[in-house]
Amino acid sequence: MRRKLRWAPGVTGLLAGALLLSLGACEGADIKSQYPEKRDRVVVPAPEGERQTIFGPGGFNFLSLGDTGKGQAPSDGSAGIAVNSFLWRASLDTMSFMPLASADPFGGVIITDWYSPPETPDERFKATVYILERQLRANGVRVAVFRQSRNGANDWRDVTTSQETAVALENAILTRARQLRVSAVEQQ
Repeated sequence: MRRKLRWAPGVTGLLAGALLLSLGACEGADIKSQYPEKRDRVVVPAPEGERQTIFGPGGFNFLSLGDTGKGQAPSDGSAGIAVNSFLWRASLDTMSFMPLASADPFGGVIITDWYSPPETPDERFKATVYILERQLRANGVRVAVFRQSRNGANDWRDVTTSQETAVALENAILTRARQLRVSAVEQQ
């Protein structure tokens, strides 16, 4: 009667590691001959004025993404997040009647959960808000609205939604963003 040999978990990794170590040790011991000696590096100083980096003038400041590099906050209301803060806050305010499923301030995406209005319990809505610009502009926000209607006990069917619904939500967000911007300017 023949027995099958079974490997214990981790034995294969242990054998592979031992094989790699033994092969690495077989290579020549004179490592210095393979690599050139250190040479003196020539460091070219940056020109006077603004600091030059791969992130542009002023560098990259994680806590204030909109920092201009001169210690002052940007005027577009985008300090601290990657999208326009007025559009972001206005989107959250406008969509606050629906339960929030996800909010990504760095990507500029707000996703709501399904919401059934009390007047029409046999239909429900879901919305996704995309903030596309760092400036407060009319084309800086897009809304996608999804609607379903009940077709039985728990059978929901997709129903087409009028484009005017999305446009009305976009206009409400833009109006609220303008209000927030005006109140921020008045407080300065």
